[in-house]
Amino acid sequence: FKACIVPEVARTYLPKLGRPYTEADLLTIARLQQAAILEHVDSGAEWVICDTDISVIRIWSEYKYGRVHPEIIQLEECTPQGLVLLTDTDLPWEADPLREHPNERNAIFSAYYNLILKRGVPFRLVFGQGKERISRAIRHCVEFYP
Repeated sequence: FKACIVPEVARTYLPKLGRPYTEADLLTIARLQQAAILEHVDSGAEWVICDTDISVIRIWSEYKYGRVHPEIIQLEECTPQGLVLLTDTDLPWEADPLREHPNERNAIFSAYYNLILKRGVPFRLVFGQGKERISRAIRHCVEFYP
């Protein structure tokens, strides 16, 4: 796609903390993630692919703390939104220092799915294994952005 790739800010932010993250850290991550997204969108690139977006931080906050800072919702609403590729839980769990709740994947997936429906965001489900999964994701993008 010759795309700009926006990485997941939490992947670099959290390991540098040297302590367990807090609810306040999620607001910081949301602000940094939005800034990274806007920087790439403003670059004029034809394709901008985001590893994550503010909705993920919202769900993360709701799931872990039972609430979401109003600014996270505001950031979510004003961040440019394109096609979301929602990945199914059909791949085996892979441990990762930043991943939580391996036994609650379906509940978390449902939270993402319901939020996407509520927000009216265009999305496609990505499932399958290996090359099949990658091909499906690529096909969804090409069909949505011909």
